[in-house]
Amino acid sequence: MLHTPHPPTPRLRARSRRRLRAVALLASAVSVCLVAASAPPTPLGVGDRLFPQLGNPGYDVAAYDLSFTYSGSNNEPLKAVTTIEARTTADLDRINLDFAHGKVDSVEVDGEPAGFATAGEDLVVTPEDALDEGDWTRITVRHSSDPVYSDDRQGGWVRTADGLAMANQADVAHLVFPCNDHPSDKARFTFHITAPDGLTAVANGLPTRVDRTGTSTTWTYRSPHPMATELAQVSIGRSTVLHRAGPHGLPVRDVVPTEHRAALEPWLEKTPGQITWMEQKVGRYPFETYGLLMADATTGFELETQTLTLFERELFTEPAYPKWYVESIMVHELAHSWFGNSVSPATWSDLWLNEGHATWYEALYAEETADKTVAARMKAAYGASDRWRTAGGPPAAPKPPKNGSKTGIFRANVYDGAALVLYALRQEIGRPAFERVERAWVARNQDGTATTADFVRLASETSGRDLGGFFQAWLYGAKTPPMPGHPDWKQNPVEKAAGKQPAKASRNTHGE
Repeated sequence: MLHTPHPPTPRLRARSRRRLRAVALLASAVSVCLVAASAPPTPLGVGDRLFPQLGNPGYDVAAYDLSFTYSGSNNEPLKAVTTIEARTTADLDRINLDFAHGKVDSVEVDGEPAGFATAGEDLVVTPEDALDEGDWTRITVRHSSDPVYSDDRQGGWVRTADGLAMANQADVAHLVFPCNDHPSDKARFTFHITAPDGLTAVANGLPTRVDRTGTSTTWTYRSPHPMATELAQVSIGRSTVLHRAGPHGLPVRDVVPTEHRAALEPWLEKTPGQITWMEQKVGRYPFETYGLLMADATTGFELETQTLTLFERELFTEPAYPKWYVESIMVHELAHSWFGNSVSPATWSDLWLNEGHATWYEALYAEETADKTVAARMKAAYGASDRWRTAGGPPAAPKPPKNGSKTGIFRANVYDGAALVLYALRQEIGRPAFERVERAWVARNQDGTATTADFVRLASETSGRDLGGFFQAWLYGAKTPPMPGHPDWKQNPVEKAAGKQPAKASRNTHGE
């Protein structure tokens, strides 16, 4: 959804109304309020089926302004300031933010000191004045952001050979900064990153200014498009930023370890052509810039952080990976710009819409550029699909992750298992109708969030037939339905299972 800027005048009027009402309260009512205010803080959540404690009810974030000061050592906490502009959707005595793993120094609400306490992985803020539904408010938290995590709790910061990068998917952005950590509450982001001279900082969006003071530099980046917290990206390191032009003059900028620049350039120059290929399939690229962030770190995954996709540098420099395979992974992550970033999942159970589509275009690109047919890959996936459903749940109802695992829901059932659903849909309604669905999906939901039910409704509308029963079986069934047009496709015995694993799952990852 689109948000409007913070309007201070209505906020001040609301505060005046509250104070007038407070004067008129009866003593008994005051006593009731004091009892309520003294209740211990409790963690909240938006009730996501897979991550019930993520997100918080009662407000909608319009914008984040994040400031990080990096000392030069990725073993030390960063100094940070997070400012949140939000509009309340209910009367609030307290504001719950998702935040853990950092020390909070102070909190202000609308410029006034506010009380705060921790409850679970929530930071519970108590403003001086309660907030009315419809109020605009500004919350400022001064805190640390620690890139070092315990073995049993993966975090959002990734320590690289020369600095830091960020990987917040699915549920760890709140280990980096206070936020409403759920993809249903997208917001605009501004980043200010201060680092010692000799290092380069880059973030989502485009640079707006660079300030040099003494022996340090502060970079400011901003994106006009709303973004989910899990897609935030900040890179700090001994990096070179490379620039080239994409289709329609789109700025393409890549961030690479300076010492590996020459080896990576042949891969990076492929990006503009890949963007053109995706635009031919689903429509114009939806953001203001794109580029690859090559991290000198072993993560086991690549991640579609918005406008600046995180890749392991070794994916491109390790000769064991075939050229066609690396290029198809590049397209997988690029496809997320449309599916997952511009159109974000309303709940984490809608993840199949992200990963199924990214896997679909990854496979289609390999078919068109490397003769790796989609039908062969989907037949192999069909043979394994029942086992994937048993292990991870059906595509639109994945099993919950294990505690402490940010990668736990990224299983084969939401990669090739979900791409298989899209293949079945194309078989069922025909290629022309399928391609109309794809284009309409990204156009209708640009910069927003959408659900599985929305996709089912659109596919039915576009094809001119009720597809509810079709999708119920394919998305929620314990067993894989017969494949339209391929009555001979069967489930494979375990010992005969074959086929390419999901792009990142085959590399020990959650395969964003």
